Amino acid sequence: MSGPGIGPDPGAEAVARDLLVRTALLRGRPPRVVLVDGRSGSGKTTIAGALVPLLAGALGAPAELLRVEDLYPGWDGLAAGAAAVPAALRTGRYRRYDWIAGGFAEECGIERGRPLVIEGCGALSAENLAAARAWAAGSGTGIGAVLPVWIELPAEERRRRALARDGEAFRPYWDRWASQEDALAACTHPIALAREILHGG
Repeated sequence: MSGPGIGPDPGAEAVARDLLVRTALLRGRPPRVVLVDGRSGSGKTTIAGALVPLLAGALGAPAELLRVEDLYPGWDGLAAGAAAVPAALRTGRYRRYDWIAGGFAEECGIERGRPLVIEGCGALSAENLAAARAWAAGSGTGIGAVLPVWIELPAEERRRRALARDGEAFRPYWDRWASQEDALAACTHPIALAREILHGG
């Protein structure tokens, strides 16, 4: 779904650095876990990609990245994938969904004790926040070590970006996926849980 990376984005790196600096100033330390949520095409993947090396540098330890899209069981699996985040954090293991083959593939691991970025539609919910706090607590840090972020962008710009990123492969699924985003947000209220709201553009 997210497509191949296109290299570092200086703008995203500046935004990511500002997030970490602001949190460190407010909380006395950088976050141990960052959750990055937003609707499709909002820029989550780009911001998360910038956050990983910056978080690692700030905390002096390699950082892990958990993409929620690796947990979705296909185009109708947004809610199921979002609900699978706590188990992945609790066990440190998950099966990656292969979007080309249309099924779950190899088992992947996320190493406990490391800084972590969780990115994707459905990343931000009360259950996922609790699991992220438990992950942070396992490294000797507390509730303030978790930074929930929501990225906001108008629908037409998101659609343009998503189709530019994924090509025609996403076009038939846009409305279908958007309906799932609406339904999930009505249940989880991700914007209300965010400590930082970024306005893309």
